[in-house]
Amino acid sequence: MFGFLIKRFAVLIIILGLSAFFFGCQDNGFSDRRPTGNLTEEIAGMKIPVLRKAAEYAGGSGFILRRGKPVFQWGDVNKLYELKSTTKSIGITALGLAVRDDLVSLHDHVNQHCKGFGVRPPENCDTGWLNDITFFHLATHTAGFDKPGGYVPLLYEPGTVWAYSDSGPNWLADCLTLLYGRDLKLILFERVFQRLGVTPLDLTWRENMYREKNIEGITRREFGSGISANVSAMAKIGLLYLQGGAWNGEQIIPRSFIETIRKPAPAIAALPVKNDSHAQYAGASGHYGLLWWNNGDGAMPGVPRDAFWSWGLYDSIIAVIPSLDIVVSRAGESWKGKRSPSYYRILEPFLEPIVESVNYGAPYPNSPVISNIIWDGASNITRKASGSDNWPLTWADDDNLYTAYGDGWGFEPKVPKKLSLGFARVEGTPNNFSGINIRFSDEQYGDGRSGKKASGMLMVDGTLYMWVRNANKKGERSQLAWSIDYGKTWKWSTWKFKEFGYCTFINFGKNYEGARDNYVYTVSHDNPNAYKRADRFILIRVPKNQIRNRDNYEFFERLDTDGNPVWTSDVVQRGPVFLHPGMCFRSGISYNAGIRRYIWWQAKYPKGVDGRYTGKFGVFDAPEPWGPWTTVYYTD
Repeated sequence: MFGFLIKRFAVLIIILGLSAFFFGCQDNGFSDRRPTGNLTEEIAGMKIPVLRKAAEYAGGSGFILRRGKPVFQWGDVNKLYELKSTTKSIGITALGLAVRDDLVSLHDHVNQHCKGFGVRPPENCDTGWLNDITFFHLATHTAGFDKPGGYVPLLYEPGTVWAYSDSGPNWLADCLTLLYGRDLKLILFERVFQRLGVTPLDLTWRENMYREKNIEGITRREFGSGISANVSAMAKIGLLYLQGGAWNGEQIIPRSFIETIRKPAPAIAALPVKNDSHAQYAGASGHYGLLWWNNGDGAMPGVPRDAFWSWGLYDSIIAVIPSLDIVVSRAGESWKGKRSPSYYRILEPFLEPIVESVNYGAPYPNSPVISNIIWDGASNITRKASGSDNWPLTWADDDNLYTAYGDGWGFEPKVPKKLSLGFARVEGTPNNFSGINIRFSDEQYGDGRSGKKASGMLMVDGTLYMWVRNANKKGERSQLAWSIDYGKTWKWSTWKFKEFGYCTFINFGKNYEGARDNYVYTVSHDNPNAYKRADRFILIRVPKNQIRNRDNYEFFERLDTDGNPVWTSDVVQRGPVFLHPGMCFRSGISYNAGIRRYIWWQAKYPKGVDGRYTGKFGVFDAPEPWGPWTTVYYTD
């Protein structure tokens, strides 16, 4: 044992030595002594050969961080590149400072703070719209200004359309300059860039090219364009945003501001998109935050939904993927490839290999309570309804189990016609049970996604509740049904969850008698389609006496600083209760009162793999439905 410990200690010394050599001793582990990507086949859980694919496609120069450490680089990481519209995403940092300093809020009207705002050209005053424009409008391309960066006309009523504009962000820069009474370049270097280790040799910012060089005697910058930087500086800025605006324990920018930046803005998500003759901004209103792009609407299925990035001409990019703890920067010449039907298409060959490079292991640490699972032998499996699947179960007040099956004929004697949704009762003990098909008027037909199928079953106070997927017969949406006569007749909700494709209840023993509070909990992977993967699971709750009422449902948003759950009635504001990028799919969860843990089985379906036939799955546990989740069993 002593020899073994010596070897372990020696290995630790070697690892620490390599870390010091590669990453240096600078804050946040950022150093100019960077690994080139040729040192090993895997660094920080990222497969280097796969990253090379991304670099070959990207060209120019690039830098990849994971867990705050350099992992891979290519090209000249010290070369300054003109970043064009990535300037918008860097410049918005100044608005974050102004919010922190209580100079403005996002929904303040701009003309309350900045005289002369928007009055050039003079006809803008005739629209009657200038008084309605907020800082939020300027930061989301919804203020209504025309595209060029100078003094341009107001084309649209504020908040009614999404129209990409350089003039709107440039007005934002003007107003912030007047609020601070100083050059924004000086402010950002003093309060942000220098703390990140970004020097004037790493980042420059030209004077305004579209308006006068000075405003009220102060050097005038623009947000539409103008910053040049190297990919190292870009990565450091991305790391600040990954860390929620914090650096070395100091909150430089409010975390709430960063959260607003990186998500689709609900107020603009459904707006029509203008200034788009070449479909350059197709779908933009659904995947744009505050001067940063994002994948919140899942427009790129192979990229986590929490990814967000800057994006300038010549495809200059700072990409942040919080769920994978990754920051990527890239600059160089424009990519040559297809940009239709959406410009997002050009990003996929770059971002998808970076995501795929991550060595997907168990997403959470080992359970502190359950040390092992022993699986029964295959010879002990008893099948009494072969040819049928799904089988969500609940323990009823009559001491029987009630369940539903899909794409089959149920128990013997089997029903004469194959059902997509049949119902059954299971009686007896594990070693001596029998199943009885319960025929009911709402039996459903249709194979695969064309027919409704059960995904969750629960009895509460003598009433059976059932979540059904494929509610629109396209594999999408979930619908609720309930029965007060043990499944003989069912009533259906008039509403459906259009956001969730595979809802399942958390069970708490017989007739829900073991429930720990007065709520009923549901989980679903965050995708409206039961046949598509997601990056995260969502937790939903409703008072147990209001299950049928959609207005009473709440969604887990986040944990507060004390670790308590924060709930929201706005489904758009939902947050992840479990993160596993690209791997969240179908699952089942129940509470084990004996060990006071929630046990969650999850199918693991990597891209291009049908996990039903390869046995990929995980089992996780937690003391509460909102976590913290740990790993009980995980296998490929």
